[in-house]
Amino acid sequence: MFDSAFLRMLTEAVGEGPAARVLDALSEAPSASIRLNPSRLSGCPFEGAEPVPWSPYGFFLPERPNFTLDPLFHAGCYYVQDTSAMFVGHVLRSIFDNPPAGDTLDLRSRYDRAVLDLCAAPGGKTTDAAASLRERFGDGFLLIANEIVRKRFDVLRDNVALWGDPRVAVTNLSPANIGASGMSFDIILADVPCSGEGMFRKEPKAVEDWSEETVAFCAERQRGIIADIWPVLAAGGYLIYSTCTFNSAENDDNVGWICSALGAEVVPLPDFPPVVRTRYGMALLPGFVRGEGQYVALLRKTSAPSSVIPSEAKESFSRAQPKGSHRSPKLFFPAAEAPESQGIPFDVDRLTALRYLHGDAIVLPDAPVGLLTICYEGHLLGPAKNIGPRCNNLYPKSRRIRIDVPSGH
Repeated sequence: MFDSAFLRMLTEAVGEGPAARVLDALSEAPSASIRLNPSRLSGCPFEGAEPVPWSPYGFFLPERPNFTLDPLFHAGCYYVQDTSAMFVGHVLRSIFDNPPAGDTLDLRSRYDRAVLDLCAAPGGKTTDAAASLRERFGDGFLLIANEIVRKRFDVLRDNVALWGDPRVAVTNLSPANIGASGMSFDIILADVPCSGEGMFRKEPKAVEDWSEETVAFCAERQRGIIADIWPVLAAGGYLIYSTCTFNSAENDDNVGWICSALGAEVVPLPDFPPVVRTRYGMALLPGFVRGEGQYVALLRKTSAPSSVIPSEAKESFSRAQPKGSHRSPKLFFPAAEAPESQGIPFDVDRLTALRYLHGDAIVLPDAPVGLLTICYEGHLLGPAKNIGPRCNNLYPKSRRIRIDVPSGH
């Protein structure tokens, strides 16, 4: 089933025993999990859920429900995210909960904390970061979520809008554009595009697409991305580097390259069994954890922004990405689209909520005439205009449920 080169790279990265354990786990069904939006839910809405050890908001589910037919999902009450990916949020929280030795930023005493999620779509790590930053700092932060690919940016924008935090902005820029912007960030999350080995059991196509050449291309592209963004990471600032792959070329080798070529030091992360420690970071491996594959490393910038960025990295990145002129970042705050500003809240039952989310015409004889905000269990879904005999459904077409919903008959 797996390429012999993949087996070799996996063994080199994690060791022979752990590699065998990972391979056994890749034949098993993936787990189901969610992460709550703490501004909207205080407890998990699914029975039999178990907490995720490294996330105060995360839960393993006993089985995967049909999230599409849950109005709470569409109200942004929770985000469907793999538990291994939630470890990035754990690393972020560790920076401001327990600052590493030698920390110079003193994030806990500042108001203007600036964080960039560089490769942010579809929005899982963005919304996790938003919840953590809001819980600790209130309005005292700005989180910019960026995605270079336009179609993926549209998904990111919708998910950030659903999450509803007014301190989260989205941008659709290349790393080079941001790197040349003159902005400054205390923390950058870089979940860089990778060969996707950690997603093999969820995405069979990732197995088909894998090759040694793909690994080499991804590793080179990752170095280019970090090189381009390096100027806007503040001196003493933190880079959380992550991938959903196993091999050393895209993980530990690239972290070593960042340290030596750009000027950084690895910040050791505390042990967190069953997460496996690697040369520079932490690996979440199927068979050891219930989630998919994830690699995370924490680095602190030691060089000034004027440090030399190897030209070969920039050249390799420009070959892999579309060329374009530098654009100044224009921040778009999707929370401004939130339905609470669009009409009188009116709560409906589950069936009516699903029909509304499907884009169907609904009738609300007990609702006031005029602009409404349709709600389910007190949670906002979207706008409608009640004209008496019927409601004009104003739910955005791009977000509508596309599968059949119960008719009520």
